[in-house]
Amino acid sequence: MTATAGSGYIAISRRALDLEDYIDVARRHVGWIVGPLYAGLVLSIAIAFLLPNVYKSEAVIQITPAQISEDLVKNTGNQLLTDRIIQMEGAILSRTSLSNLIQSPDLNLYPSDRAKLPIEDVIEVMKAKDLRIDITSAAAASPGKHVSAFKISFQYQNRFKAQQTVQKLITRFIDENQNSQRTQQTLLHDFFGDELAQAKANLDKCNEELTKFRTENQGRLPEQSQMNLQTLSSLQTQVNGINDQLNRLAQDRIQLEAHLSTLKSQLDLTALMAQEPDTLLPSSPMARQNSELENLNRQIEAGDTKLSQLLQSYKDTYPDVKELRKSLLVLKKQRDALQLKQEREQADESAKPKDAPKKTTNYRIAQSQTSLQGDIDRTNALLKSNDSDRLYKLKEQEKINKQIDDYRAKLAATSGIEARSVDLLRDQANATEKYQSMLKKQELTAQNGDLIQRKAGETLDVLDPASLPTTPASPNRFLIVGAGLALSLIVGVAMAGVHEAKDASLKNLKDVRAYTNLPVLCSIPLLENTLLVKRTKRITYLAWSAAVIVGIIAVCAALFYYYSYTINQ
Repeated sequence: MTATAGSGYIAISRRALDLEDYIDVARRHVGWIVGPLYAGLVLSIAIAFLLPNVYKSEAVIQITPAQISEDLVKNTGNQLLTDRIIQMEGAILSRTSLSNLIQSPDLNLYPSDRAKLPIEDVIEVMKAKDLRIDITSAAAASPGKHVSAFKISFQYQNRFKAQQTVQKLITRFIDENQNSQRTQQTLLHDFFGDELAQAKANLDKCNEELTKFRTENQGRLPEQSQMNLQTLSSLQTQVNGINDQLNRLAQDRIQLEAHLSTLKSQLDLTALMAQEPDTLLPSSPMARQNSELENLNRQIEAGDTKLSQLLQSYKDTYPDVKELRKSLLVLKKQRDALQLKQEREQADESAKPKDAPKKTTNYRIAQSQTSLQGDIDRTNALLKSNDSDRLYKLKEQEKINKQIDDYRAKLAATSGIEARSVDLLRDQANATEKYQSMLKKQELTAQNGDLIQRKAGETLDVLDPASLPTTPASPNRFLIVGAGLALSLIVGVAMAGVHEAKDASLKNLKDVRAYTNLPVLCSIPLLENTLLVKRTKRITYLAWSAAVIVGIIAVCAALFYYYSYTINQ
């Protein structure tokens, strides 16, 4: 409220209102409150019952784990079940898939929207408002899997089409799951098949190279070096044995030659005895020399025998061997000197003139000569046998020495090809390992493919089939009517408040006392024109009557449309 002071205005603040003032305000502006409230009621009822029913069909699909434990047959897929569900959701909710679903003849969804909007916009509306897929997370038995079920819901004005749409989506999910698993297993089978063929070719190549290498280097391979060393040691042992045998043969030959020399000396002696028996009597010098010579030969023969025995056990540097050889050397010198002396005496005797004695036959000497000749022949045979054995042993020794040289050459060549052999063996081991790995993976892929064919792997099973809704999911008509009433009441009160604020007149005695600060002695009631009052009341009555009739007609039309639409559903 304002008051004029000179050329300006003076602002006067309004007094605080009490409950009686608010009641007076409501009484004065009841039309502005009731009118919007009535209009809001009619409009909210009309809108609530003119909106079409939207039915919601739901289905729950359960993820059934593999029937066979992964400890027996491991899964070859590296994709988590959650990721696969999301991937299938993306494929099923793609533009092409939903376009085919909407335009399928048995469903024919959103015909009015398709008549006004492009199909892309209709698909976006369907995905944003009507179609929903909720994944339910739960702890699964196998690590890495956290999905046990997911729910598909679709809302549409026709409840039968809503159910059919959900059923088709379920079928597409199950088919997509089977197709994705088969596609994955086919890709894995082809991939591991190609890898297995490549690994088999590499393994065959490595085996071929290794076989060729072993054929070209037979006997020089590193794995044969130990056997070659053993064979070389055995051959060296044989050579040592042959050397020992040759030494024994040489010693035997010396003994045989000494024995042969003794036998020949004895044979010569018996021949002299046969010619001059008197000179070879035991008391004669010739007989004593022969006896000494025979004794020396026996000592030499015994010493040679003992020396050969010592050489079998000891080396030439052994003291007893050295001492025995010195003794034998002295005895041989004495024998040679005695033989030389005997030969000189015989030469002197033969130079002296003698009368030819009368020869007599000594049968004992003849028998001795025959026996000695037989011993000489046997000794010569033993010498020939000794020579033959010695030649055989020498040939055998030469043969073994050649083998030793061959094996030494093989051992020397082994170090040169060892690196190449290690490389070939390593390549073969790697190729074999890769081939075995690829073979196991291909077998595992085949097992997983067999499980999928038998439907023993992870499958999607319908836990709750697509429901046929009996009551609409939306709209909530009572909520719409209540919200409309509340909103219209707020609008009416706001309009009454605005009109009250614009009215600057004094309404009652409280205003007069508050704004004039003068005592009020009496009040005169407002005297209005009766005709004008009646006319105003008549117009107000007609307006409200028309409004009520229009509101009733609108509500009845909305109710009629609602029930007729519900019966058709």
